[in-house]
Amino acid sequence: MRIGLIGGSGIYEIRGFMLKGIRRIKTPYGSPSDSYTIGTIGNREIVFLPRHGKGHKIPPHKINYCANIWGFKKLGVERIISISAVGGIKRGLKPGDIVLLDQIIDMTKRRESTFYSDDEVVHIDFTEPYCPEMRKAFLKAGKKAGVKLINGGTYVAVEGPRLETASEIRGFRRLGADVVGMTGMPEASLAREVEICYSGISVVANYAAGISKKKLTVSEVMEAMKEATDRIKALLAEVIPLIPEERKCPCREALKDARI
Repeated sequence: MRIGLIGGSGIYEIRGFMLKGIRRIKTPYGSPSDSYTIGTIGNREIVFLPRHGKGHKIPPHKINYCANIWGFKKLGVERIISISAVGGIKRGLKPGDIVLLDQIIDMTKRRESTFYSDDEVVHIDFTEPYCPEMRKAFLKAGKKAGVKLINGGTYVAVEGPRLETASEIRGFRRLGADVVGMTGMPEASLAREVEICYSGISVVANYAAGISKKKLTVSEVMEAMKEATDRIKALLAEVIPLIPEERKCPCREALKDARI
C-alpha cells in the first residue's frame, strides 16, 4: 500500500525519507501541481506532492485539485495525509497548535469539485470527510511522538487568495468552524470519489481575521509553519508505521451504492 503526502505551506522536506524516484504524471484533467516524489519511510512507500508546486508558486484558487488526486490514484496511493496551514477561529486555539480535523465546511466557489460531471451521476456519502482509521492512527502517533494534537476540528474552506473579513470569520464561527483555510476542498471530496482514504492535519498559523488586533501577514504564517515543522516530521515518523495495511474503513468502498 502506498501512502500519499500532500505538503502544505513550508512542508517540503520529510525526515527519514529515502528517495526512490520522481514521476511526472499526465492526467485527463491537466497537470498536477508538480512531479510526484516517491520514496520510503521505514518499510512504507510514500508518494509526496507539494500542493503549491516547488517554490510555492501556485495560489490556492489555481491548484488543479482534480489532477493532483487523479495522479495519486494512478500511482496506486490508497491513503492520503494532507498537511496545511490554517487560521484559528475557535476560542482557545493559538498559533502553533496542531488540529486533527474531523469535519469540513465548503465555501469555495469556482473550483472543479467532482470527477463525475459528464456521463455519470454520483453522490458520495461525505458524512465523515476524514478517514476514521487514519484519525485513530494519528491519535496514537501523537502520544508516541509527544506531539500534542487537538482531537477534532471543523475546517471551513474558502476560495482565496485574499484573507477573510472579520465579519466572515464571525459568520464561520456561528456555523461551527474551528479553523479556516484555502485548500481543504475539493481535495477531500475528490479523494473520496476515487476511494482514497484522506486525513487532514492543520497547523494554526495565525489568529483568523478580527480575533486579534494585529494585521494578518503571510510572514507570520510561514514563521508558524517553520516552527511546527519538527513536530510535524516527528508525528509523520510515528504515524506512518501505525496506519493499517488493510483498509476496513468506509472510504475503500465509497462508490458502492453512490451511482444512479
